[in-house]
Amino acid sequence: MSARPVPLASGPDDVRSQAAPAAVPRRAVPSAPPWKRWSTRARLVAVVLAIDVLAALISCGVIVLNARTAVTVETRASLATVEALVADTIRLLEAAPSERLLQTLDLRFQVLRHVRIAVRDAAGAPVGGGLGRPRREKLAPAWFADLILPGIEQHELPIVTAGRVIGSARITTQPMDEIDEIWGYARALALATLCINAAMLAALYLALGRVLAPLGRLADGLTQLERHDYTVRLETPSTREFTVIAARFNQVAEALAAVRAANGRLNRHLLTAQDDERRRTALELHDEFGPCLFALEASAASIGRIAAGPAEPDRDRLAARASEIAAIVAQVQGRNRDLLNRLRPHALGQVPLSECLALLLRDFSRRHPGTTFTGRFDGLARGYGDLADLTVFRCIQESTTNAVRHGRAVQVAAEVREEAGALHVSVADDGVGFGPDHGTGLGLSGMRERVGALDGTFVLDKRSPGAVVRISIPVDPQRGEDANPARSA
Repeated sequence: MSARPVPLASGPDDVRSQAAPAAVPRRAVPSAPPWKRWSTRARLVAVVLAIDVLAALISCGVIVLNARTAVTVETRASLATVEALVADTIRLLEAAPSERLLQTLDLRFQVLRHVRIAVRDAAGAPVGGGLGRPRREKLAPAWFADLILPGIEQHELPIVTAGRVIGSARITTQPMDEIDEIWGYARALALATLCINAAMLAALYLALGRVLAPLGRLADGLTQLERHDYTVRLETPSTREFTVIAARFNQVAEALAAVRAANGRLNRHLLTAQDDERRRTALELHDEFGPCLFALEASAASIGRIAAGPAEPDRDRLAARASEIAAIVAQVQGRNRDLLNRLRPHALGQVPLSECLALLLRDFSRRHPGTTFTGRFDGLARGYGDLADLTVFRCIQESTTNAVRHGRAVQVAAEVREEAGALHVSVADDGVGFGPDHGTGLGLSGMRERVGALDGTFVLDKRSPGAVVRISIPVDPQRGEDANPARSA
């Protein structure tokens, strides 16, 4: 009887696996070849080893070809020599009895190299011990003999005395003697070459480890830079190429450290900038708006007392108080306008850029009557974008403020022109300038950062007398043309 297969009990997991659709096989990600995960030293050693193996194969081929030719030439030469010796022996012993002649030939040519001689009588029976083979200490392996072994040759020489054939001498080539010698030479050469190559590879491995050690230090240094440790420096290696790499690495680390320090200073300035602005605004509100509000309150109280008196109100006094209130309101409006312009120029974006800059210089002339402010803003578009316009406005505002406040300048000249796809801004003054130990304040840092954010350049030069600020900001000429339809026409 044939056994029927018993069905296995299926559990819930089996039911789920049967009900679930077949999973779509994910595409296998091709793995990288193993040699790509090797180190540089291992790859170089592998290349040298491959060259050695290739050289060994070529050398083996040359040895086999030369050995095959040499064995063929040697066996043929031995064959010709033995044939001549057999003929000479027969001629010398021609007078001897036939049996003695055959035995002499058998004994004389029993241990020859490269050939074997079998002496037979007239009936074909071997004389003496027959073909003898001397014992050899070294034998070449069969695969090596098959590569070199030429064809076996046999020559049959009749032994004739007194015109009668008394036997024969069969000469057979034996190339194994020569092959054994070649094998011994090749084995010794291979062993010596193997030892030399092993020593060379070991020395190369150690030398590469020493030569490539700077790469490991470079990798460690890059890891430290990645972890924001910019104090790392590489020692100067002895190799010229690695010396250049180490020098460049140290320069990059120093540059990153300088940038980090500059960013730290800027961050500290930025952290205090808002508080400084709030402090300035609070002081201005307290010093300017506080007295004005107090004066308004006092005038309003005076008007109230005049109106509440039993007698007829003095119209002249009321008019004087009203005039005072109007003057105070005008002063408050002016201070409020100045404060708003400092926080955000309200006209920027509403009127052309050149008019905003002209209004800025007129405001400086009003607030500093002892200084002459001149501006040249001809040929500008209506605007170049909010960010570019605000950057130009703030830079001129800050430069002019520095010239008046710190340089004590008498004349300040500002110029903005568009040329070669860029806005060129210059603010020159005839003040005291700045000394060699002049530091970078918040205003200069702010201007430099604003200009740098727009991929521009900021230069502060000293001249006699005074100083000049030069700024260049790249702009889109097409945007400027679109912003100024009259200029496009």
